[in-house]
Amino acid sequence: MKINLHKIQIRKVVTGYKENNNEGGVVGYSGKLDIRPKYQREFVYKEQQRNAVIETVKNSFPLNVMYWMIREDGGYEVLDGQQRTISIGQYVNGDFSLNNRFFHNLTKEEQNKILDYELMIYFCEGTDKERLDWFRIINIAGEKLTDQEIRNAVYTGPWLSDAKLKFSKSNCAAYLLANDGGQLLSGSPIRQEYLETALSWINGGKIEDYMAKHQHNKNADELWEYFQEVIEWVRKVFTNYRREMNSVEWGLLYNEFKGKKFDSNKLEKEIAQLMQDEDVTKKSGIYPYVLTRQEKYLNIRAFTDKMKREAYERQKGICRFCKGENKKKKWGIEEMEADHIKPWHEGGKTIAGNCQMLCKQDNRTKSGK
Repeated sequence: MKINLHKIQIRKVVTGYKENNNEGGVVGYSGKLDIRPKYQREFVYKEQQRNAVIETVKNSFPLNVMYWMIREDGGYEVLDGQQRTISIGQYVNGDFSLNNRFFHNLTKEEQNKILDYELMIYFCEGTDKERLDWFRIINIAGEKLTDQEIRNAVYTGPWLSDAKLKFSKSNCAAYLLANDGGQLLSGSPIRQEYLETALSWINGGKIEDYMAKHQHNKNADELWEYFQEVIEWVRKVFTNYRREMNSVEWGLLYNEFKGKKFDSNKLEKEIAQLMQDEDVTKKSGIYPYVLTRQEKYLNIRAFTDKMKREAYERQKGICRFCKGENKKKKWGIEEMEADHIKPWHEGGKTIAGNCQMLCKQDNRTKSGK
């Protein structure tokens, strides 16, 4: 890859600065610079970070170098420095103020000081593979890329552009749908977490496989229709919203149980009881549990060391399940594990009187581990 350093004044970079909110594109440098290529993330700087960029420029302090890729058509695209460039463009454009002063409130001298500031920019020229490899390397520092943002850099195309419109914008369709009537997903659309979740659901966690297969599709309608079906199914099966629902892997449950009929009222009664059960330490796990009956989702409260010691002394170190040559063997407490005498699913509580100590082998055989 060829890399050459240039000094370019801010006034030239912000000439023709424009943000197309519908398409997500941002341009500058008299229309020749693509500030937000399709593989780049959305603008994620917080107010403090954005203001720090402007303070740096106003004080003529050095700003970290940026990287522009030279395109075949003679234009450029920002390889690294999007967040800083947009911060500068928005300030000069009058989109926000700093210390209660917009750019147009500054004196002519103050404005020129900002516009004459020289940005240190490396012009890079190379193949697509070199560009993407370099993109990964230079983004290790700063606002670290999420896994999905890295994937977006690799699988660019019409499918990704449409998917980002539906899943990756502030108040995008996926966000509005999943939050209508209570939040069903956690995370942020602009950090690609909604898109990542939907992709993980539809293809059993094989996100790269799905993106590679559909990269050149004209749209992401299949993924969007699937996502709508999942949300509709959740609202129908679980009629009473609780905040714990936003961390459930709904798509995986939908994939397994979408063809099965459920009594929503019966499920709600059981969920309400489990929510009040102090032995259930992971409340979000109640939802997959009532469908799968696998207690691993609940993280049943463990016996305390005091309870274990009481049971161990009561049993004199003898495992109640041991047979044969181990029937009378005295185990060390570290060689034993606590077990519910009356299983939790039969109403047994995690209390001292319901605790027994078994050797590790018998306990794991009993619990099917």
